[in-house]
Parts: sequence; C-alpha cells; structure tokens
Amino acid sequence: MVLFNPTGLVSALVLVAASGLMLGCGNKSTPTENSAASSAVVGNIKLNQLGFLPESAKWAVIPDVAATQFKIVDATSGAEIYSGSLTAAANWDASEENVKLADFSSIKTPGNYRVHVDGVSNSYPFAIGNDVYNALNAASIKAFYFNRNSAELLPEHAGVYARPLGHPDTQVLVHPSAASEVRPAGTVISSPKGWYDAGDYNKYIVNSGIATYSLLAAYEHFPEIFNNQNLNIPESGDAIPDLLNETLWNLEWMLTMQDPNDGGVYHKLTNKRFDGTVMPHEATTERYVVQKTTAAALDFAAVMATSSRVLAQYENQLPGMSAKMLAAAESAWAWAIANPAVIYKQPDDIKTGEYGDANLADEFAWAAAELYITTKKDNYYTAMKPAETTATVPSWGDVRGLGWISLAHHRNQLTAIADQPLIANRINELAESLQKVWATSAYRVTMQKNDFKWGSNSVALGQAMILVQAYQLNGKREYLDAAQAALDYVLGRNATDMSFVTGYGAKATLHPHHRPSGADKVADPVPGFLAGGPQAGQQDKDDCEVAYPSPITAKSYLDHYCSYASNEVAINWNAPLVYISAAIQALTPK
Repeated sequence: MVLFNPTGLVSALVLVAASGLMLGCGNKSTPTENSAASSAVVGNIKLNQLGFLPESAKWAVIPDVAATQFKIVDATSGAEIYSGSLTAAANWDASEENVKLADFSSIKTPGNYRVHVDGVSNSYPFAIGNDVYNALNAASIKAFYFNRNSAELLPEHAGVYARPLGHPDTQVLVHPSAASEVRPAGTVISSPKGWYDAGDYNKYIVNSGIATYSLLAAYEHFPEIFNNQNLNIPESGDAIPDLLNETLWNLEWMLTMQDPNDGGVYHKLTNKRFDGTVMPHEATTERYVVQKTTAAALDFAAVMATSSRVLAQYENQLPGMSAKMLAAAESAWAWAIANPAVIYKQPDDIKTGEYGDANLADEFAWAAAELYITTKKDNYYTAMKPAETTATVPSWGDVRGLGWISLAHHRNQLTAIADQPLIANRINELAESLQKVWATSAYRVTMQKNDFKWGSNSVALGQAMILVQAYQLNGKREYLDAAQAALDYVLGRNATDMSFVTGYGAKATLHPHHRPSGADKVADPVPGFLAGGPQAGQQDKDDCEVAYPSPITAKSYLDHYCSYASNEVAINWNAPLVYISAAIQALTPK
C-alpha cells in the first residue's frame, strides 16, 4: 500500500492498491452538508475499515438482530468464503447498545471481503493482507511533517497541502512569567522548529514530552518497520530513518526551550491568544516563552535521555548530538531537583492551552527511569521510587507508565539494582486488567465508559501500548489481540461506525478541528491525523452551529470543524497511533 508516491503528491482520494479500498474524502468547505452526508450509515456492521493482517484476530460488531449466523463474502463477487456463528447479544453500557460479535480470525487468505448478516446491510469492504497497515503508519508519521512549525511545505513533499513558511520563531519574547536576571522580560530568543501542538499554532513542552517519546519508543522497539520507510519529507534519502528525521524537527526545538543559564525549561511557546482559522503564515502575532515549570523540566529530561540513547547509533550523521541531549537531560533534572514544585500558573494575559499538572510524582518517576536506562547510574533508579510508583495507562498528565514501558523493554540491559520481578509485575498487572475488560466487552475492546475522556481515542491506543509491552514480556496472545482491538476501534469498530483517522476508511473523519485543514481551501483534510474521539462533555456545543448526533458517551462525537472537544487533532494522540500501527505489524505472527 502506498500513500506517498515518489514525487510526494499526496491526496486523501487515493485508491489503496493492496485492498481496493477508497480512502474517505469530502468537501470541508461545506461542513454542515458533509457532516450530514458522513452520518448516513451504509451498514450497522462495525469493523476495522482498513482490514487485517493474515494472522491477526478479526472481529466485527453486529447489531442485535434475529440472525445467529454470519458470512464472509468476496467484496466483488459476493461469493461466500466462510460462515460462522454469532455470539449471544450483550450490552455495552458506553454505547447503550445490545450487540453480537462475529469472529472470523480463521480467514487468512489475502483478499477483499465483506461481512454479511441477514437483516443488516453488508459491512464496508475490508482487506486481508501483509501490507494492510503500511500506508496508515506512514501517514500517521507524515501528519507530523504537515504540522511543522517554521517550515515551508513544498509541493514536492506536501502536494496539495503545500503552504508558505509560518511562525519562524526566531524573534520570540521572554514573557514576564519566565523572566530571570540573565533573561529579563522582553529578551528576544530564537526557538524555531517543533510541531504545532494540535489544532492550534502553539508549542508546549509537556505535550511534546509524551508525543516525542512515543515516536522514539516506536523506533527503539520496532526499528525494522522504519529503517527502509520513505515518507518523502525533505530529509528523506539521508542515512537516518525518516521517523527519526521527523522527530529531530521537534527535538531541536525542545533544546531551544532550555535556559542555558540554569537548566530550567520553559513550559510553552505561544501567542497570547489562539489564532483564528487562518494558515500559519497568516498568523503573525507576537510569540512568547512562558514560565519555567518542574513538569516541563522533567518531561524534557525524560525525552532528552531517551533521544540520547536512540540517536547514539547515528553519531556519524549527528556528531555530538547524543552527548548534547544527555547533558541537557541531566541539567534539566538538576533544575527540577532544586525546584521540585513549580506548578504552571496561567498568566492573566495568556489565554492558550495550559497543560497544567499539580501532581509531579509521575514526571519525576519517568525522568528518573529514562536517565537510569541511558546512564546506568543507580541513583536515578532509586530516585524513581519504584516500590511507590504504580503503572498506569500513559497520558500527558500521567506519564509513569512510560517509565515502566522503557524499563521493561530494556530489562536485559539494566544494572543489578533494578527489581526485575517488580518491573514485569507492573506491566503484567495492568495488562491483565485491560485484557479482562477486553475479554468480557460486548464490543471486544478495552475501553470502558469512564475511559471516554477528552482525546478518548488516545486512551484506547495508550492501553494498547501497555498490552504490547506485556505481550513482549510473556507472549500471551490475548494481550496482542487486545492491542489489535484498539487499532480496530479507532479504524471503525466503535459506536460511531467511523474511522477516526483522516483519509483512512470508507467512512473517515472529514472535518477535523485543525486550522490548516480548515483554512487551506483544499477539499480533503490533511491525511493521517487521529481525531480526539467521543466523550460526553460536549464542551463545545454552544460554539457549534450543528448539534452532536447523540449524548450517549461512546457516540458523543461530532465530525465538524467547530468540535474542538471531540474532533481536534493533537500530536500526543497521533504518536500512539504511530506506535501501535508499527507494533501490530512487527509482532503479529507471520
């Protein structure tokens, strides 16, 4: 499957050669009409709209109809390939539905298929093939390129999404909240590159922490997926994998956010207020670095320690970079130890995202874990307080799980101080609890009603990151299948019957809350972005001229540009999509 051709001309309206599936498209310049069109249901059979690897678990959700059997049919001829029994109906409280399940995991022959159940429209077509996720993974990485700050996107790399350079960020002001004796308020610093955080044009260290780490971990854990990948970005063709090339764009910005005079790290680089729906080069208000915080310093330290070890093998291509990053990490750690409780407080004149976090124990634990793994200094392991630190599903506000993922992955290279049984137990216990939810879920997913928070799709993929690591620890196939279910969920096996990845699936997100996609006058959204997903809060409903289709938790999603609460994109949501779409390819038996 190829999304980016040799000249890099990108379109969300491409035919996926391996599957014969047409990627979702639509005219976002008329969102009301297209949102209505995209809500029309072809069939109530819900499944991964891209498809499956031959040896992966394969499930579809069926409405509670009278039928007790299902068929797998050829997508073109309609010929029956397989038949099986549906499960008994069960209720999923998150969607308030009674549904049945079809398990067709035994179908392994490459091809294009549909699910047929009497009394229900046939499912969307799906593919079975060895390369069914290749284009998805590439697009989910290239989405970061499309969100580059300080970059002109040229037609040879961006196709119809080419745009002029925006936000050079070479003349950034030190905000009064970030002022120091050496850098008083109004000092001009240079802080270019990085990625726009989400649908807005600002850059935040805390959210860059988990996002950048997840990309580095994807490469560290599954390098074979990325070593020969060509994303057609400006750096393609050099001696560094494109995933790392793209990650370096953000790492180089992060380095500029550290004050060289004391090691502290600015919390964010931002306008005073959010921009309107304009292209990057049209957003020209002054930009500021705002307040140094303990959370920013620790997230920065964790990422720089991780990047130091990941990039060490590219010393010839990046001379001195690994050492520079490790020094930056240890300097930020020292600042955090000296300033252990500097919580972000939004200045009165700043109205952009906060990423505020008053609980810093998880950031200390994560940073200590990454510094320990990279340096092998036992004092960092002790500083992690492993006996007191539990494992949780990773999110920007709770990163302790990232430390356990890294420790588990590097368990064979740790010093004697590391408690190996504890490391394994932390991952296994959390994975077992997730697997139990999956095994008894009416939708056969790990998501429960209370998991539908802002950015709920990233919750599903964060759960999968834990399950993947547990599978690598103990080889329990149920963990891999439950991780596969998270990918299935975001690609269509969910209560909205939508793929939440722009450009991927027969019924995919069309109108993400993403300023370039809203302002570029291109019919189709920038491909490869994961929408935030359903959550019951509907905090944007007063700002939207169209209503949410449902108040029910797992259906509370609005595919409209106005919906920042359910349909925004964000780098920390896309990064686990990169990780899981790689992990499933690398770990599913061949």
